[in-house]
Amino acid sequence: MPAKKTTDRPLTRAELIKETCRRIRVARSYWDAHNNRACRGERTKALALYESLSEAEREKVPQVLRVWLRYRSEKYFGEHRTAPGNGRR
Repeated sequence: MPAKKTTDRPLTRAELIKETCRRIRVARSYWDAHNNRACRGERTKALALYESLSEAEREKVPQVLRVWLRYRSEKYFGEHRTAPGNGRR
């Protein structure tokens, strides 16, 4: 199967919303699979895209995804949590 073609053109606003939703869903699937490192990376990318949206565009992201992103961001990945890789072994 050939590799997926990528383009360097900027995303339109509708594509940006769609990509944000996709990234949140990918992060959720990693979370459900207990793959925390991958989840953290996808969540960071999704949050960056989400924060680039306007208020009206944020409303177009399904509420379930918005709630998951906020809840996981604050509770499990917030500033009060220990950064990954700092544990003793």
